[in-house]
Amino acid sequence: MIFSRYLVVIAIAILFSLTALPAPDVNGLITQPSANSVDVTIEKFEAAAKKRGLKIFARLDHAAAAEEVGLEMPRATVIVFGNPRIGTPVFIETPTVAIDLPPKAMVWEDANGKVFLSYNSANFLFNTIYARHGIESDKAVTKKVESTYASIANEAVR
Repeated sequence: MIFSRYLVVIAIAILFSLTALPAPDVNGLITQPSANSVDVTIEKFEAAAKKRGLKIFARLDHAAAAEEVGLEMPRATVIVFGNPRIGTPVFIETPTVAIDLPPKAMVWEDANGKVFLSYNSANFLFNTIYARHGIESDKAVTKKVESTYASIANEAVR
């Protein structure tokens, strides 16, 4: 019984993944269409981030993970990035924030093969994620981070 429910849920998930949907409008999430393939967008994102002194910690390839268990989905890769010199003191002071950070960006493809780049806005990072952990935000820092994220994203999608 549980197995058959599991199969139904998987079938529904596959149907939804095959349905062409526009890029979602999610609170705090910035999504930009890319003129590049998934692989090129990832490479350009990582190069732009590194150029600004950020470290790429990991890539999480959701499509590859799905394939390993016999499922198919459009490409979706999460890039975990950040600056340990800035983030580590925050983690030391407030260890629980590490559940939400370092920041992430996702390069993904919809059912029609259109590629997008999504990431949390700096406003969401500082006023929602930081606030969740009791960390006060600074407007000047938020503005600087937003500008940095936007410039990285713009380089990646062009």
